[in-house]
Amino acid sequence: MSDSESSVIERVSAHLRQAFEGPQPQRASVTFLGLESIDVLRFTDGGDEVAYVSLGCSRHPMGEPDQMLVDPTVGPRGEIVVRMYASAPLPGLHRSVAMLAAAPAVEGLVLTADGLIDLGEPLWEGSNCTAVVLEADIIENCSLSGDMDDVTFFRAIPITANEAAWVRLKGIDALRGAWAEAGIDVRDPGRAGATIG
Repeated sequence: MSDSESSVIERVSAHLRQAFEGPQPQRASVTFLGLESIDVLRFTDGGDEVAYVSLGCSRHPMGEPDQMLVDPTVGPRGEIVVRMYASAPLPGLHRSVAMLAAAPAVEGLVLTADGLIDLGEPLWEGSNCTAVVLEADIIENCSLSGDMDDVTFFRAIPITANEAAWVRLKGIDALRGAWAEAGIDVRDPGRAGATIG
């Protein structure tokens, strides 16, 4: 890891420690073949919510896969945040968060609000959710030194395969409307999928 990549990770890590009050997070490191490891931090606030946050996606700016020349300092940077109730264990979720965070490096994906990412497998053991939709998280952007773009934190909301199909067909606003109408709390690990009419 270069000095600049290391300084980005250190800055984002410090930013996250300020954003979350409470005990130090648990940390898991996930390695994918040919990629630098992605850390996943598990924050608890002493209440009923847990947040899994990636640390490593922002090492490099995101860019389209067909870009011929890539400036290592210019371009959007992001990290993934998943917020759930801590009412049940979520085995395997840290690996899914790392997979989402690795998508820009693996697939040339640029994380954006209202984006849909389909992993095609349960996000955690026993989950009926196999995809996520992204929105801006409440964590403020992390500013970096020099001309580098800020790091944006994207909340990844777990959704079912049927909900993912609905997003593709009707858009994310229609799904949010269905959640509101049904009183669905997307932080509930055991929630049912929205009924798509």
